[in-house]
Amino acid sequence: MAALQTAALLLLLLLAVASEAAEPPQQERTALQEFLLGTPHERSLGWNSPLAPSACLWFGVTCDAANATVVAVRLPGVGLVGDFPAGTLGKLTSLHTLSLRSNRLFGAVPGDIFSLPNLHSLYLQNNRLSGSIPPELAGLTALRHLALYDNELSGEIPAALDGLAQLRSVRLDGNRLSGSIPSLSGLRRLEVFNVSENQLDGAIPTFLARFPPESFAGNPGLCGEPLNSPCPVSSGKKKGLSGAAIAAIAVGAAAAALLALVLLVLCFCRRRRDAAATGDNSGNKAMSTPTQERGFTPSPVSGEMTDLADLTSSKDLVPSAGETTTRRLVFVGGAGAGGYSFDLEDLLRASAEVLGKGGAGTTYRAVLEDGATVVVKRLKDVVAARREFASALEALGRVEHRNLLPVRAYYFSKDEKLLVADYLPAGSLAAALHGSRGSGQTPMDWDARARAALCAARGMAHLHAAHGLVHGDVKSSNLLLRHGGDPDNAAALSDYSLQHLFAPLPPSARAGGYHAPELVDRRRPTFSSDVYSLGVLFLEMLTGKCPASGTAGVDGGGAALDLPRWVQSVVREEWTAEVFDQELVRLGGGAEEEMVALLQVAMACAGTSPDARPEATEVLKRVEEIGGGRHGRATAEEEGSWGTPTGASP
Repeated sequence: MAALQTAALLLLLLLAVASEAAEPPQQERTALQEFLLGTPHERSLGWNSPLAPSACLWFGVTCDAANATVVAVRLPGVGLVGDFPAGTLGKLTSLHTLSLRSNRLFGAVPGDIFSLPNLHSLYLQNNRLSGSIPPELAGLTALRHLALYDNELSGEIPAALDGLAQLRSVRLDGNRLSGSIPSLSGLRRLEVFNVSENQLDGAIPTFLARFPPESFAGNPGLCGEPLNSPCPVSSGKKKGLSGAAIAAIAVGAAAAALLALVLLVLCFCRRRRDAAATGDNSGNKAMSTPTQERGFTPSPVSGEMTDLADLTSSKDLVPSAGETTTRRLVFVGGAGAGGYSFDLEDLLRASAEVLGKGGAGTTYRAVLEDGATVVVKRLKDVVAARREFASALEALGRVEHRNLLPVRAYYFSKDEKLLVADYLPAGSLAAALHGSRGSGQTPMDWDARARAALCAARGMAHLHAAHGLVHGDVKSSNLLLRHGGDPDNAAALSDYSLQHLFAPLPPSARAGGYHAPELVDRRRPTFSSDVYSLGVLFLEMLTGKCPASGTAGVDGGGAALDLPRWVQSVVREEWTAEVFDQELVRLGGGAEEEMVALLQVAMACAGTSPDARPEATEVLKRVEEIGGGRHGRATAEEEGSWGTPTGASP
């Protein structure tokens, strides 16, 4: 211990000596101190500590390689309160990254910030900034990432934004912006764009129609693609109509009305004739084939569509007149349970397709009559009583995070337990990783895998820190992918916090795979065992190999493989390059350092000792630091150094 302390002191001494040889200009040091003095903060940043004599050693401050100038200031979530002081950070002329997100900064963004010639990343989201976005924004010619969302900004989106040709991501959602959206046709490199939840109106520019509808939602005045809201056809100055034209229009309208009335009568007569021919048979469809097994019977061929009622003959699923209070679909969660409005009968009438079977039960895709698509999971081996089951599902309904698939509704009876959740058409990570071999499907590149890893870490950290819930079944088939260009919304964990509802698994199903070696009863997972499973998931992304499965046919099957121990054996022989998936090596991309960094995080998570594993929030921080957090683009790139305090909310 004494030797370690001596080494630490020597290291600090060397850093201090080095800092004396190279120090940013006094003007930059003064600018940083003035900013901090002008902004009350809830935690000490230690900028005046004798152990950090150089500004380059200050918390959240990054200098260039020669320690000659400040190039980044990252202070997200450190409790900054008050007006954003002008005439301070704008003096850091070499600054390329500024992140002050998730604080409580008020007022307008100082104009001097928009004169920084080298700034390429500006992250000011989740504050209380007000005022307009000034046209001086045009001065940020090197800007690549602009995140001003979740503030109180007003006014119009400046047309000057169109001149920032280097922009990759623009997030202005959750403000009070008004007026129309500029064309932005000059932003040829734009990958992420979001102006939802504002007060914008007018037509969406054609250049931006390639982004998903979610990028424009919450603006009732917007119209055009990709929203399902056509723009009204504008017309020029109207001219008066002649008497003959008016008469012709009147005659035509009368003829059209008469034709519509005739068609309506014919349609009514035909429907009555069909109803008389069929009798009451259609009303008993869900009660047919009484000799079949109770519950959902999977379609013989996955992908074949049929009515969900045809997949079951269970009388238990059809509520009788006196059982409407207990035999019903129960919706959970806020915000109208995702906007769905259907009951059990609607669900039974839905067209259904078997998506697959897992340890928890069979999963179906159901398309309702109104066009909505949901996932229905028929649970098996549930031992929880109604009250325990309902309490657990109500708790899951309160979980709201973009990287956790929301549970929308449930059904509970003696013989049937169903869960209803959102449907994500992009499929699972397991299918993307292991379904591409030899099938012609494009393999996942490193960016896609890194984004999925970041989303999985964020989802787990939120589940642990915000709700105190354990996932219990982290695996690649339970990490669902999303289409679209938003990297923060690239994937979501599903089937979380359900393990305690099921019967114990046999001993043959307990070992290996994703489950921590210390788990004897998989119904009793822990935060630490979740982290172990997350580490195995990272290793699966990196190696392309399936971990051993506790149940045949789940998680891609394959021969049993203790993935963490195999990786250890390879790395021990200094063959680290042999660990990585050959598809990644073939695709290239120059991400070897990031892959090695994620490998180190994965091995720390998958350690045999539960006490030695990091907490989920620490795992999230380390994953966000990989590659400067660039895989998070609009929300995580700014966290690439030491900008997130320990214990911060994920």
